[in-house]
Amino acid sequence: MTKPPGALGLLEDAALRLAALQGRERPTLERIRICVFAADHGVAAEGVSAFPQQVTAQMIANMATGGAAISVLARDLGAEIELIDLGTVAPVPAHPAIRQAVIAAGTADLAAGPAMTGPQLHRAAGEGAEAARRAVAAGADIFIGGEMGIGNTTSAAAVACALLDAPAAALAGPGTGLDEAGVARKRGVIERALALHRVDVRDPVAALMRLGGFEIAALSGAYVTCAQQRLPILIDGFISSVAALAAVRLCLGAGDWMLLTHVSAEPGHRPVIAALQRAAAAEPMLDLGMRLGEGSGAAVAVPLLRAACALHNGMATFAEAGVATGA
Repeated sequence: MTKPPGALGLLEDAALRLAALQGRERPTLERIRICVFAADHGVAAEGVSAFPQQVTAQMIANMATGGAAISVLARDLGAEIELIDLGTVAPVPAHPAIRQAVIAAGTADLAAGPAMTGPQLHRAAGEGAEAARRAVAAGADIFIGGEMGIGNTTSAAAVACALLDAPAAALAGPGTGLDEAGVARKRGVIERALALHRVDVRDPVAALMRLGGFEIAALSGAYVTCAQQRLPILIDGFISSVAALAAVRLCLGAGDWMLLTHVSAEPGHRPVIAALQRAAAAEPMLDLGMRLGEGSGAAVAVPLLRAACALHNGMATFAEAGVATGA
């Protein structure tokens, strides 16, 4: 192409990687599939969130009616969006845009016992796998997984601590906006949970079951299935990245199908990204200080990736343009 080698930087790398993953000379991102998994967390009873638990159900309804950030981004991208309710404390109103797949009214308190049972974990991961299969059947070019659940940064941080053998002080942050005292309380809750469960760093199943959330397990199941079905994945922020790390530990080679989109403002995200990069071998494209979740950071990266595809597909070669190469 009519440019110095590597002059497009990460855009060039992303286009080449997408071409390889899609098995196409000319990669495309016309059909974007976004799946948002939602669930409540029993650990919210420990005072680890700045928002009450009923917000989870309210936000699912907001997404369904188009008012949430990910809803706006999906419209702007022309993306298909699927909302999957895995279980909340407050009732979720019936809506044609919401897929009801309730496992329980949220997980149990991870600081007092296992967050979920084995069958519940299997069900949550299975719901994620089915969502990935629906995306493949719909002809998606790429998959974005999002999440919503009050208390889920606590759950995600606990899973990450277990998988990385790291203390809560290194990975737990303010989440939805906790003050310094709130963050200290959150870290204490996670340390209690880690001491209670003593999860082996090599056991992602135990980490998800004892410390995870339904939506985190569903994302892991979706990512594994996307990789098995050869569907490229855009990984969002902290919670999605923790689910991706679990997926990589569950399925050798799953990281090959992941593209890291952005660096979250949540302090635990960078260590998780570092672990993922050993499997995904890619740099995040954006660092915008985002910490919303929902799949929003991944969605924001799509226009850049579409530009990368357009450049790869549309630029003239030196021969076509009659431009000297200097060779």
